[in-house]
Amino acid sequence: MRWNLPNTLTVLRLIAAPGVAVMFLYFARPWADWFALTLFIGAAVTDWFDGYLARAWKQESKFGAMLDPIADKAMVVIALVVITGYSGMNPWLILPATVILFREVFVSGLREFIGADAGKLKVTKLAKWKTTAQMVAIAILFLGTGLNYLETGRAPRAGEGNLPNFASLADLANHVGLALIWVAAVLTAITGWDYFRKALPFLRDHKDS
Repeated sequence: MRWNLPNTLTVLRLIAAPGVAVMFLYFARPWADWFALTLFIGAAVTDWFDGYLARAWKQESKFGAMLDPIADKAMVVIALVVITGYSGMNPWLILPATVILFREVFVSGLREFIGADAGKLKVTKLAKWKTTAQMVAIAILFLGTGLNYLETGRAPRAGEGNLPNFASLADLANHVGLALIWVAAVLTAITGWDYFRKALPFLRDHKDS
């Protein structure tokens, strides 16, 4: 493995994933929200740059191809868990988050099972849009949780989470974030099914003739 800038960015994004949760352990709110948001956005930007630079500089590698989707999934999964907790377990967020988490776990297990053949299943444009929608939605939801804490002085209690009513900037951010996370969940389900459909030939048992 060659240690180049694209691979370095991917590794940094992987490290940043748990860093989002760590922000809430070491900093008081709403500073934790702002630091987590900044870290998440910075990591999300590297998701575009590492692939672009690898192609532009002809530095694509097996290590980068392996680690890139892992870093993406780690970012999304950890951030969703954090946001769901700090949203008061809002059912309007839990449902799409469950779809996204299920798909990511399912596809990861599928890729592991089919092994080397997983490399033959190329990432589609829709899958890239799915990842973009997830990251934009999560960033806006982080903004919403931070603004909500500024306005109320506390996090929503379990069961308090509900649809926002546009009474404030926090409600607007949460509404937009929820809408986007539902869009992301739909794209996630579609791409998950597409991946499973394409993987079916590699899952069939072949009998010796």
